[in-house]
Order: sequence, then C-alpha cells, then structure tokens
Amino acid sequence: MAAKVTADLCIGCGACEGGCPVGAISLNDGVATVDADTCIDCGACVGGCPVGAIALD
Repeated sequence: MAAKVTADLCIGCGACEGGCPVGAISLNDGVATVDADTCIDCGACVGGCPVGAIALD
C-alpha cells in the first residue's frame, strides 16, 4: 500500500517530497500528495515528516 497523507495535519513543508527516493510525492495547493503507482512503501516520507502527517497503511 502506498503512503497516505492526512491533509489536515500536513503543513506543506516539502520534507517528504525531498526525502522520497522515487519522487512519488508532490505538493499540490500546499498539501503533500502521494502517487500510489510510484510509491515503493519504503517509509522515508514517514520518518521525514515533522508533524506525523504521513503513514504507511
């Protein structure tokens, strides 16, 4: 399963986007969005998010 972003918690800092090794995350209107087809479920974004807005399901 791809990483999931809780939009209400996301502060749009881009830490997850920069930390994703496959470029599966982009910022849209200040909120991180994960491309499920590209995500490899590595968890780099989870550890990189300073507010805990991303989780692996």
